[in-house]
Amino acid sequence: MAKSSVVQAFELFSTAAPEGWRVELVEGEICVSPPNDGEHAEIVSELSGLVIDRRDDPTLRTYTGIGLMIPGVSGTGRVLPDLTVAPKNSFDNEDVWQHPSAVLLVAEVTSTSTAARDRDKKILGYARAGIPLYLLIDREEGEVLVCSEPSGGDYAKSLKHKLGLPVPLPAPLGFELDTADF
Repeated sequence: MAKSSVVQAFELFSTAAPEGWRVELVEGEICVSPPNDGEHAEIVSELSGLVIDRRDDPTLRTYTGIGLMIPGVSGTGRVLPDLTVAPKNSFDNEDVWQHPSAVLLVAEVTSTSTAARDRDKKILGYARAGIPLYLLIDREEGEVLVCSEPSGGDYAKSLKHKLGLPVPLPAPLGFELDTADF
């Protein structure tokens, strides 16, 4: 399939997907995922609250459901991170897919249907986009992965922490994330 026909197929899938289903274009692959389970939603909600409570910059906001355009090996990808952190008004337009230049952190919480992509392909896309921090809450592995310092299409630093323990987040957030309630 040519790149333009992949994008066309992606747009058709996006339009036809039932409410709550996520359609993403990751590394040239159209990925359709069912709605998240309750535990997943609780973790995303808890993470959002912790970021808001611990932020030093009062203009920072947490966003769910924001579509991002990220560079991929086969053209521009389109992803829906579980949580995005960016300054207020970073997405104050009517675009469905946003440029990630203002994004400070993206977070993904693994699900059975998304874990492999979250651990591999999405990390590379977020690094290529220059997003300073990638946070992966890996429920299956019982770990929190913090990736920082995007460079050359990957993250220069990647640190794993046991889920349930405090996790230090480097700049630009620069605070400790309490994962005890995850």
